[in-house]
Amino acid sequence: MSTYAVGDLQGCFGAFCQLLEKLQFNPQNDHLWLVGDLVNRGPQSLEVLRFASNPKNRVRAVLGNHDLHLLAVAYGNRSYHVRKDTLDHLLNAPDAEYLLHWLRHQPLLHHDSSLRTTMVHAGLAPDWSLLQATHYAEEVETRLQGTDFKSYLSQMYGNVPDCWSDNLQGMDRLRYLTNVFTRLRYCNTHGQLLLDDKGTPGTQPDGFLPWFQHLQQWPNNQYLLFGHWSTLGSTTTPSHIQALDSGCLWGGELTAWCLDKKQRISIDCEAEQNPQDYSS
Repeated sequence: MSTYAVGDLQGCFGAFCQLLEKLQFNPQNDHLWLVGDLVNRGPQSLEVLRFASNPKNRVRAVLGNHDLHLLAVAYGNRSYHVRKDTLDHLLNAPDAEYLLHWLRHQPLLHHDSSLRTTMVHAGLAPDWSLLQATHYAEEVETRLQGTDFKSYLSQMYGNVPDCWSDNLQGMDRLRYLTNVFTRLRYCNTHGQLLLDDKGTPGTQPDGFLPWFQHLQQWPNNQYLLFGHWSTLGSTTTPSHIQALDSGCLWGGELTAWCLDKKQRISIDCEAEQNPQDYSS
């Protein structure tokens, strides 16, 4: 029995099936973690969500920025729909409401104490402990899963506030937390977020570093998995922090991390050819 964490899919279901075949994934014995951004920009977001929401496939997923964007388009305002989105097929599917309900009830952080591993989509603020991060994630999850979730979705966009304060309240507080968990790449030692810079390390303004270089309270014996940053490239992270977005959508690779063996397994994503049907 193995547990595999897989990087950003973004609707690339064909590549996902090829990776599962390479892993010899058996849902009767194995477990899958998905690091968020399950949907959008790729061609088969509907198939990805049908697979992920099927209890037989034993999937644990966290929400990414594209997943929240889908929910905002579906429940907030269709004007959020941008030209590059590939969400119409999913939104018009007969089981769309079921899939969206499932997605809305996924967490922003998943932790398995037996595997000593935590998964988020984008990152964590510099001074957060695991306990703090868990509580902050639950704040957002409670709002997203509650009866006023549409109000949250209509107000979650924006880059302010970009600094944390214990005094933050309401949507300012939730927006900062959401941005950390689903959009963060660079920050400074004070936790100020630099959200619009998406390039490789070395291209960012002075005073900002990749968020994982600022972590202060994360022990070396606790693994931390994240995605979101396809341009991270060959940048080295500490061995207990694994970056899993290897740019499948852009013709790079789709990467899995075997939590049991501490091993990376990848496939080339330049072509999707005759994927095995794992969607049933």
